[in-house]
Amino acid sequence: MEKLSKILETVDGVVWGPVMLILLVGTGIFLTIKLRFLPWRYLPKALKMAFSPESRKTDKGEGDISPFSALMTALAGTIGTGNIVGVATAMVTGGPGALVWMWIAAAFGISTKYAECALAIKYRETNEKGEMCGGPMYTIKNAFKNKKIALFLAGAFAVFTVLASFGIGNMSQANSISSSLTQTFNIPNWITGIVLAILTGIIIFGGIKSISKVSSVLVPVMAIFYIVSGLIVIFVNYKNIPAGLGTIWSMAFGGKAIAGGIAGTITVSVMDSIRYGVSRGVFSNEAGLGSAAITASSVTTDSHVNQGYINMCGTFIDTIIVCSITGLAIASSGVLGLTDATGKLLDGSDLTIAAFQSVLGKPGAIVVSIGILLFAWSTILGWEYQGEKALEYLFKNRTVCYIYRVVFAVIVFLGSVVALDIAWSFSDIANGLMAIPNLISLIALSGVLARDTVKHHKNRELR
Repeated sequence: MEKLSKILETVDGVVWGPVMLILLVGTGIFLTIKLRFLPWRYLPKALKMAFSPESRKTDKGEGDISPFSALMTALAGTIGTGNIVGVATAMVTGGPGALVWMWIAAAFGISTKYAECALAIKYRETNEKGEMCGGPMYTIKNAFKNKKIALFLAGAFAVFTVLASFGIGNMSQANSISSSLTQTFNIPNWITGIVLAILTGIIIFGGIKSISKVSSVLVPVMAIFYIVSGLIVIFVNYKNIPAGLGTIWSMAFGGKAIAGGIAGTITVSVMDSIRYGVSRGVFSNEAGLGSAAITASSVTTDSHVNQGYINMCGTFIDTIIVCSITGLAIASSGVLGLTDATGKLLDGSDLTIAAFQSVLGKPGAIVVSIGILLFAWSTILGWEYQGEKALEYLFKNRTVCYIYRVVFAVIVFLGSVVALDIAWSFSDIANGLMAIPNLISLIALSGVLARDTVKHHKNRELR
């Protein structure tokens, strides 16, 4: 078993190594240029569209849920422990400069997210129940002329998505919730597991409409709650912000060791900052992995371009806003580089808790714990839908999907009470491998999407 664990760790390191990160960011750069920087230019308008009253209506085109609900459900799948734990870990292992590379990766990830969501809507299908089915597997299947290659790539993506849904989208999130509640409130893991499994089961058995209703309330509430708390921490430490930002930018482009002060005794290289910043950024917003495109395809819309713009806002909200709040709270509070009683550097949730506690005291730990609870649970709900749709593509059988829901709820309980390192490594590999067929489709169909996007804007100007 130990040997298998080491093999999986090695494979995981290769899958999420420099080549994959270059492919993910490189595809984002390519798409940004190919699309004439329109996703960047249209971002303010897209944010306005996403939160307008019109986005909550379902009277335009075909689909299952409103544009706003589609965005919130997609965000439910991306905003998770990576926004709290992942950012803190990146700033320890990659230094404060990792935050800059998160921003850079997210900037180009906006174009990637737009592309995969717009294409998913363009090439989606309707199942026998009248529900929308879409995502990279349907995009590849319906758009590629070589059907043998199409079926292989689409099938591979669907298999990887199902596997990832049990690990990164379920067990790891449930384990983070139970661990956090045990640490902060002394709640036994098994109690958390039972309650979490029951609540998850109730919601997911209602399908996408039930998931989207919960997500449309849960995601905004949890985001506002966490952002406001984080801003309080940053505001109280406002005198440290200039020095904190200076350290962040300098260490992003020039590795060094800084003793004391804001950066503590963190020692990193530029490559460390790039590697951990980009990887944690991608882990958080999932731009390029194709997962959010599955949810986006369920939307009620008459324009795949418009909805692509709305869904790309998810990357901006996830990384540029939520991850930045965590990073700036840590950088301004002076906790980076602190050690625990054993002399080990504070890392992960412990570091974020320390940052919030520096201003809010004990309630700071509660804020972070509740943040982990809500963020992680929303991820579980979002990933269930994504995994189910991938399974539906593979088997074309609704009964299998109902069985999946039961198994998924059971695994929520198991993830809460057992740390399954091997399962985590395996699912992490599957999560990374999702990107390969998705990126191939994005590059192959970039010309089609570019023409659709430019045509859309020209038609709007004519009106």
